Amino acid sequence: MSDVQSEVQTFLDRLAERNARRGEEPTWIAARRQAGAARFEAMGFPNRRVEAWKYTDVRAIARGDFALASDADFSPATAAALTLPIEAHRLTFVDGVFSAALSQLEGLPEGVQLLPLSRALEENHEAVGGPLGRLTGVEFSTFSALNTAFMEEGAVLRLAPGTVVEKPIVLQFLSRANEAPVMSHPRILVEAGGRSEATLIEHHVGEEGAANFTNLVEEVILDRNAILTHYKLQEAALADLHVASIHVEQARDSRYTSFNLNLGGGLVRTDLITDLNGQGADAHFYGLFYGQGRQHVDSHTLANHNAPHTTSNENYKGILDDRAHGVFNGKVVVKRDSQKIEGFQSNANLLLSDRAEIDAKPELEIYADDVKCSHGTTTGQLDEEAIYALRSRGIDRQTARGLLTLAFAGEVLELVDLDAISERVELAVAGKLPERFNLAGLVEAAVALGDE
Repeated sequence: MSDVQSEVQTFLDRLAERNARRGEEPTWIAARRQAGAARFEAMGFPNRRVEAWKYTDVRAIARGDFALASDADFSPATAAALTLPIEAHRLTFVDGVFSAALSQLEGLPEGVQLLPLSRALEENHEAVGGPLGRLTGVEFSTFSALNTAFMEEGAVLRLAPGTVVEKPIVLQFLSRANEAPVMSHPRILVEAGGRSEATLIEHHVGEEGAANFTNLVEEVILDRNAILTHYKLQEAALADLHVASIHVEQARDSRYTSFNLNLGGGLVRTDLITDLNGQGADAHFYGLFYGQGRQHVDSHTLANHNAPHTTSNENYKGILDDRAHGVFNGKVVVKRDSQKIEGFQSNANLLLSDRAEIDAKPELEIYADDVKCSHGTTTGQLDEEAIYALRSRGIDRQTARGLLTLAFAGEVLELVDLDAISERVELAVAGKLPERFNLAGLVEAAVALGDE
């Protein structure tokens, strides 16, 4: 047996063990699992000869020996320390297993259904079966096929037409420092009815020393005039492995805003896709990735303008220190006859070390002639003159570097409406800044100095 076959077989063996313990389930679920397993076996793990994975080596995943967690035991005190201090409706998962004890589902407003996937399948599997897998099927990638093969837990969020949810909805994924690494394959389904509005926070975090593999697939369906603000905050331990595929479908006049914030994880890959299928549909992608040590963070985005009079706007910032490696591949596709669209894309990267590396590839693919589109990418380092100017004001070098780095990230951070999230990002990017400084004023000064 070749090494490649052996890598695939390890995961198939884990799947066979899990299937042997499963009870009776609907035929369609078993059929989809089988299709996912067959597709995964046929494709195998991607190597760097595959264009979409040219800069990302997944051997750490392929050669891993990951078990499946069987419980959701987690110290309440540790969970509290990791949890975002936000008043919210919350579903919590520990290594992919739902934890009722760490969830807060009381007081859900009328018109909101928030359930772990396992319970949604038990209560009404036919209602879940239709949309589940419609946007991200087994053909999308090896990892989506693998997710489908193991699909059993995750979250289902449904918003009835006209429902406005005041509190954020948090999906919290906790990773433990286990004796042996584990894997999880969460599946998230969001269906937002017409004129509904909500904020969804997806938070991936865990104990120091965790070395687990998370393989997420998320499908978001927005009906006419639906509005969803989606925060994905990833601050897992530096040995964790994280792959996510997020696919959004937007109907007429819907608005989707994504904040993709990557701070942790040793190997991170995110695919974010939106299909703008109705006139007036509007998508905003804001991203910030920060890497240190030997972290590898790969962000792939795609905005498909499938209808005229649609708009997309993207701004991704990368900050890389030490020997970290970042990848950004953003693509805007304008389909034939999709006239009067606007598609803007910007990627800027800051290298804090001579050994840090970024591979950036912005793309436009346009098949219509009445459009406004632009894209661009830049890479640079901190301005030593700006550092000197701040130091002349009595600020030490480390703090000056932190302020300038924070100023670079500010274009994305200033759009984040939740203090608990922006504070986590600021701490990761700039470190603990002395409280005696007026942070807002100094960042503004740093930006001005950098522009001089």
